[in-house]
Amino acid sequence: MAAMPVPPARPRIALLIGDRYGVGPEIAARRLAAIDHLPDVEIVVFGDRRVLARGAASCGIVLDIAEIDSFTAPMAGTWALLDHPTDIDVEPIGRVSTDAGAESLILLRLAAEAGQAGEIDGIVFAPLNKQAMRQAGHSAGDELEYLAAFMPPAGPYGDVNILGSLWTSRVTSHIPLGSVAASLTPHSLDSAIALLDGAMRRGGHVRPRLAMSALNPHAGEGGAYGREEIELLAPAVARAREAGIDINGPFPSDTIFPRALAGQFEGIVTMFHDQGQIALKAIGLGQGITLLAGLTVPVATPAHGTAYDIAGTGKARDDGLRAALDLVASMASSLEN
Repeated sequence: MAAMPVPPARPRIALLIGDRYGVGPEIAARRLAAIDHLPDVEIVVFGDRRVLARGAASCGIVLDIAEIDSFTAPMAGTWALLDHPTDIDVEPIGRVSTDAGAESLILLRLAAEAGQAGEIDGIVFAPLNKQAMRQAGHSAGDELEYLAAFMPPAGPYGDVNILGSLWTSRVTSHIPLGSVAASLTPHSLDSAIALLDGAMRRGGHVRPRLAMSALNPHAGEGGAYGREEIELLAPAVARAREAGIDINGPFPSDTIFPRALAGQFEGIVTMFHDQGQIALKAIGLGQGITLLAGLTVPVATPAHGTAYDIAGTGKARDDGLRAALDLVASMASSLEN
């Protein structure tokens, strides 16, 4: 009698429950209570059991929490908890805490090391607090640089923001606005374009239609309001087109998003953090996600913060966390096939 074929292993995703004093534990509990919409992946929930239970209680949710003892341990259902107990206080919540920042850094590092070792196929983390992590000793500007130290990128890497079907990358990120123009170089522009095109292809777009946002008002008005569009941005678009990327621009930043929403583009390369983030959050606050693209495994997080002002009230929505999980599950599954 022929042996029965062994079904392929399901991709395994680590879900970090976020800064313990923010809304992360609540939105994680909400998502886990409805996680059956992802039957083709396994989710390792990573964090302090007490904090997850408190988040569930804040939402009036009762979770049946099964535990495993490692990232690779077998699990019976769709998700299980890898408990990381600490002696940090569970309450009061709604505050910046050095201890919580240190905990976030430890969990990020351990998840990244598991991703680098091939023990997990993707990472999703609920909102963390950058101030808390800085107080705990993290000197870099954001989670991306921290994770990159443990999952060294092989090529361009950076933040890609996504809202529904609209994707954006940014040439500069968490730097002072006064430093943006000097940070626009042929290399940084080329990298941001390649990152967005590559991430969208891995996310299921066969040939993404991209546009580049201008830096200056009116796209520089022929040099009257700045020459970056003439000397840097337009040449970068030309180089990308020669490399086979479907991109146009630069276009004025005050009209590029309406054009994208009208269906002219699927992805926008922006010049700095708020140029894209203000537009996306005006369109759908709390629904967007950030993809940390270019690392060893796909990593995503909701594009909103820890929302300390409503932490513990059960009011936080989990739209962004659901979108982050859906994207990482899709990308991890495609890498497995």
